Amino acid sequence: MTGVREPQQERSRTTRRRLIEAALDSFGEHGWHGVTVAVIAERAGVSRGAAQHHFPTRETLVAAAVDLLGEAQIDELRARAADLPSGSSRIERVVEMVLNLYTGPLFRAALQLWAVAATDEALRDVLVPLEARVGREAHRVTVELLDVDETRTGVRELVQATLDLARGLGLANLLTDDTRRRRQIVREWAQTLELRLAGTSEL
Repeated sequence: MTGVREPQQERSRTTRRRLIEAALDSFGEHGWHGVTVAVIAERAGVSRGAAQHHFPTRETLVAAAVDLLGEAQIDELRARAADLPSGSSRIERVVEMVLNLYTGPLFRAALQLWAVAATDEALRDVLVPLEARVGREAHRVTVELLDVDETRTGVRELVQATLDLARGLGLANLLTDDTRRRRQIVREWAQTLELRLAGTSEL
């Protein structure tokens, strides 16, 4: 029985992952109102019945998609952490990593959902607690990567400002390639952080 059950569980995980990734791609391309569970199922190469078995509604798919997006972002940061240098160059590398995190198709898909959630109460009820949890984890990992003491005055706010800056630059990158300007901002913000974090007591 165990030998049979494990492949079934693996197939189930694979199906869920395909559906979630198809949902993110679909939301990013067509927006919330242009996508149904049936459309997502077709894109994932899964029957509509199988899709609804895993995710009865778009809202449940969104919840899983936000979870996956958050995990992917955190995993990406952690995967690069081992190669970080020490000293001031570490700060610039971390800033670059965080600011580049909010670009690409997954971020576009998330923005589509946020825009709709502003006027769709059901979707907002799903997204708000999930986004809060993902945001807390991103903040915690950024503190770890910067190797700073968050109990010091102003450190928490500086870390949060870094994440907010990253989201803002992600928005700026939607219509045009903002890579060059983002590089310049990375250098300037890293220097600002280095100066502010160098204080011994008050920031």
